[in-house]
Amino acid sequence: MAAVFAFTACSESDGVEEEYVDWQATNETYFDNLYTTTKAKIASGDNSWKIYQCWTLDSGQVALHSYDHIIVHVVESGSRNVKPEYNDSVRVHYRGHLLPSKSYASGYVFDQSYQGTFNKDVAVPAQFKVSGLVPGFTTALQHMNLGDRWEVYIPHQLGYGEEANGAIPAYSTLVFDIGLVGIYRYGSSAPSWNAKPNLFWRKWTSKDLRFFNDNRDNRDNSLITR
Repeated sequence: MAAVFAFTACSESDGVEEEYVDWQATNETYFDNLYTTTKAKIASGDNSWKIYQCWTLDSGQVALHSYDHIIVHVVESGSRNVKPEYNDSVRVHYRGHLLPSKSYASGYVFDQSYQGTFNKDVAVPAQFKVSGLVPGFTTALQHMNLGDRWEVYIPHQLGYGEEANGAIPAYSTLVFDIGLVGIYRYGSSAPSWNAKPNLFWRKWTSKDLRFFNDNRDNRDNSLITR
């Protein structure tokens, strides 16, 4: 039995290597090129692309490398300037995938908050703490406004790094489609969520938002999109 297990492990390893050939170089080159082209787009006045320095860098510290940043393509913009902070909790619809590989032309989907094709009428957003995520995801959330939908590119240094994580190989750039639909201030509790039609994947209006104790200076406020 031991010989069988050893053979199986070797076969699985070979399969991963065949699927993700030169994966570290592929991912690092891709992200470096994306960083360069995104800087050029921003310089030309394209406001749909953004670059954010990772939150883990000290205040005032200059980011020296492309991998010190995340890259964002804004798909939809929310109507309120309300952002989650590090100790807050959020509700998001999301889908995460890798870069294209041998068998996955659009990139292997390793996680998502909904089953099958997204349906705003029935989808229940995931809830988690901003502080409990990989650095790149945490960085993105702290820059998002309520109602934003972003495509976020996270270099492996701000993701899972040099170690594999489940179905995610080492050195993987993570690409997330994220829709921020709820913010819960530290110390407040999140009520149960019932999907509401016609709110996600479009611009929000003030009628779409209900604020409990709408005072942004009070850190115990609960802000939700209901």
